[in-house]
Amino acid sequence: MFFQRITLLFLAVTQVLSWGGEPVSSVDRITTPGERKSYYREADSYSTRRDPDPPKYARAAGDTGWDAISPWNWLDIGLDYRFRYEYRDDDIRRPIAGLDEPLLHRTRFYLGVHDLLDPFRFAFEMQDSRRYNGNFGKDNRDINEFEVIRLYAELYFDDLFGQDALGNKRPVSLRYGIHNFEFLDRRLLGNNQWRNTANTFLGFQAAVGQEANEWSVDLLAVQPLQRLLYEWDRPVEGQWVWAAIGHWRGWSDVVTLEPFYLAFTDSQVTGGRAVHSPGVRAYGRLGDSGFDFDLDGIYQFGHNGSLDVAAWATTAEVGYRWELPWKPRLSVFYGQATGDADANDGKDNRFERFFGFARPWSANDYIVFENIRTPKLRLEMTPHERFRFDLGHSWYWLDSATDRYLLDSLRNPTGRNGRFVGHEFDIRFRWQATSKMEVILGYAHFFPGDFVRNTIRPGDTDFAYLEVTVNAF
Repeated sequence: MFFQRITLLFLAVTQVLSWGGEPVSSVDRITTPGERKSYYREADSYSTRRDPDPPKYARAAGDTGWDAISPWNWLDIGLDYRFRYEYRDDDIRRPIAGLDEPLLHRTRFYLGVHDLLDPFRFAFEMQDSRRYNGNFGKDNRDINEFEVIRLYAELYFDDLFGQDALGNKRPVSLRYGIHNFEFLDRRLLGNNQWRNTANTFLGFQAAVGQEANEWSVDLLAVQPLQRLLYEWDRPVEGQWVWAAIGHWRGWSDVVTLEPFYLAFTDSQVTGGRAVHSPGVRAYGRLGDSGFDFDLDGIYQFGHNGSLDVAAWATTAEVGYRWELPWKPRLSVFYGQATGDADANDGKDNRFERFFGFARPWSANDYIVFENIRTPKLRLEMTPHERFRFDLGHSWYWLDSATDRYLLDSLRNPTGRNGRFVGHEFDIRFRWQATSKMEVILGYAHFFPGDFVRNTIRPGDTDFAYLEVTVNAF
């Protein structure tokens, strides 16, 4: 039944698509030494590429093909629409087993003004997120209608700190308002592009330098916004996120270093909660060997009410890309985030996952960045400049068999339900039909382990989806 439906949808989409327009492929910002204009090097690791600022669907007015605004070189504008049909059979996140076939719609609009009134700049972005045909309760993962996800004023000084050795200006940016951003590898701070609704924050964002420079620093003092289904989002009372994120690209031919300090505070917790998270990320390529790497380590300390916080997490990915026509890349990944082993020892060992992008952990969205150990294997290929696919297999264990999985209610304090959550196979096909339209077809199958069978329910789960994204410009 599912494959009949997905085939009909796929045929309907392909009837309105064509192979016209310029081919679109991922951009590698690496240049040869003689042509080098930027210190920035993109990480090769799977699903860690940050959404740029302005967002990737936005265009400079002169590049829109709209004659009425093409002379306005001070304007960035964007409009896109995404539709996704999902087929979820026995989703373990649902209270009961069964089939769910939601239809998800997301529309975004962006306006950014720069240079015209410098040093004053501003940006505005609105997103409308809706769900139809769902069989379970409405939630803010899918629904957030007519919401402002970016609205800030900015003071921008493009050469306050001069230039770097390559001639790139080192600007200073000061912003206040609503932000929609991504940092590091997106696992701690991300806008969650996969989900139908976005992570947003209210407060201050500052930056010294830009990606092209050999060093830069980002600073944050923001409150997370609570996503409300049909009302304006508002700050979560008492919660703040603080961050200082450094970027050293002076050795980027070998390694890029991103030392950081993040903190999360919540005054609404009895006794208060403050989690401090120093860490460092290192990624790069091993010369011309074909090998690449992406590593990070994070330690957490502080207090959660009367409990002392002592937690840590690490991720490590090593990949190899063959110099072949399909550009195959095989990678091995391991990630671990601590769980709370003993609820009565006066310590809180559960890793604070902040507001990151969860999907790289599980294509089903069954895993979050806490109380987890997971090895992964993944293969990525690009058979054509318009067509890419990747597939992988992941295994999941709880770090602590006595701590929670996803929800506080999903735990066994004795640990007798086991530690093995399960394993998952996933595959995804991405077709850049035209320069303005992308079609994605994906599938994931989850095999439950002892913990899921004993705590939630037995039985495999299936998830498949068809996604179409259309950009106006």
